[in-house]
Amino acid sequence: MDSKEKVKKAVHHSYTMAPNYTEIMAGLPDNFRQLTRLRDLLEINYKYISVQDQMRRNLVSRLKNGVKPLPGVIGYELDVLPSLIRAILAGHDVLLIGEIGQAKTRIAESVAKHLLSPIPVVEGSLMHDIPITISEDHLVAMLSDEEILKTSPDFAISTDCEKTIRNNKLDTRIKWVEGIHRYRYFLATPDVSVKDLVGQIDAMRIAKKGIEIYDIESYTPGYLLQANHGMMCIDELPVLDPRKQVALLSVLQEGKFTTGSYPITFRPDISIFATANPTDYTHSGRIIEPLSDRLRSHIKTHYPVGLEDEIMIILQEIRGLNSSRVFVPVFILRTLVRIVQNARSRAEINQEKGVSVRMGVHSMELLISESERSRSLFHAVTSVPRYCDFGSILQAVKFELSEMDDNFESRSRLLGKLIDEALKTISLDYLGTVDSKELQLIRKDFSNDSRFNVSQKMLGVDPSSSGDYQVQLKKFPHLEQLVVKTIDRVLNEQDEIIERLKRHDVNSHFISTPPQLDGELMASVTELVLEGLTWTEPVVLEKKSQSEFGLRDSNE
Repeated sequence: MDSKEKVKKAVHHSYTMAPNYTEIMAGLPDNFRQLTRLRDLLEINYKYISVQDQMRRNLVSRLKNGVKPLPGVIGYELDVLPSLIRAILAGHDVLLIGEIGQAKTRIAESVAKHLLSPIPVVEGSLMHDIPITISEDHLVAMLSDEEILKTSPDFAISTDCEKTIRNNKLDTRIKWVEGIHRYRYFLATPDVSVKDLVGQIDAMRIAKKGIEIYDIESYTPGYLLQANHGMMCIDELPVLDPRKQVALLSVLQEGKFTTGSYPITFRPDISIFATANPTDYTHSGRIIEPLSDRLRSHIKTHYPVGLEDEIMIILQEIRGLNSSRVFVPVFILRTLVRIVQNARSRAEINQEKGVSVRMGVHSMELLISESERSRSLFHAVTSVPRYCDFGSILQAVKFELSEMDDNFESRSRLLGKLIDEALKTISLDYLGTVDSKELQLIRKDFSNDSRFNVSQKMLGVDPSSSGDYQVQLKKFPHLEQLVVKTIDRVLNEQDEIIERLKRHDVNSHFISTPPQLDGELMASVTELVLEGLTWTEPVVLEKKSQSEFGLRDSNE
């Protein structure tokens, strides 16, 4: 039997026989890391599973095994996640509708990362060309150096990939590409062109290779083929003008498209996720009706409802902070989240634009950085944010005002009110169990016009100073007792939320209690307690200034 017959027989056997491997994900052989050449795929009768089947089968497997279907997507367990599961089981392309900062693109990324199986592509392929998706006759022709007799205008693999197979035959190198690396995201801006979507004739290729203008070698793939065998996420779909939206119709309806004057039909195997703002989505004509109809599942997202969900999202999304000496008390997180959630209900704020979760994320990053800037960069102490640091978050506030002049001063004043409201709510929550006797004893601590000073620059414990938080607390024994009791509560809450973070696979680095507390937590809790004492009934203390707490005048 000559080499051509051997090749023909090997390819035919592989294409017609059942797979000879155990799957660990949909279509993924258990020994896939050992399969590095085309011959390896043929020997095990490898079969490619379509994108929609991969997503469905991997989702079913995760659900049956009690594994979270989309790790990292928090706060959607009761509504968005069930809708998304239904859509994937039904094989739908999806439109996610929601304001900014509602994890719409994160959802798409998570689907690509967790529900798409790794696939074998020809090494160096830009369009994720899978050799065994080529028709049997064409693959035999490539491996035998014969001309391919094309009876269909359908595109199979790129010319570069074909050359690679012809040059390397059965030793063609294979690379396994994970789902997240077959995910293509693009923001639908007015300058996105039809050519960006479907590809274009590349004049440089024509000039360099001396090829004909309509030769497939002159074609440069667009977003649709770059996402081949994967997922394409179109962010802010309504921004695309109708002519460009039309280019997506045939892909969604028939799974194919053409470009320019090429006598070739492209059939990318992709799942499409698109996003839209509710205002744009409902505006007449922003998404053309045929395209809206072909995105078969429309799913409404929302901001986190509960404080704990938004806390987890903030901790999950914090970026760029690598200090090993950071500790964020839960009450700081709760205060910050209360500010953000209160902002979402204020009439002065344009709620159509929304108050993004990113406001909380970026503010938390600033609070940690402010504690570093003010204290830990200059002293060997842990970075622990305090209430006196909250003025730093103004630069992360990006909401729009609706019923007043939308300028820096107006936003600053409103943020000040939101901070005060949150400080009151959270601090009173921690002082809710303090009885009137304790309040009277603390009030007695502050007799003789005693004052407690707070400052961003002042350390919790400072051997070189006689005015740190610890030294001051010694002068107020009943206040000190309340601070110590509150610290115990805070540390217990840290453990509770860490357990919840573990269940959601969220990093608990910033809220894990350090082995040694150097006084900075005490200083932060002291400010919490002092704040609460200005709101108790009866009121015990008042802020004499931004940095000084003293006894409230009984005649007031």
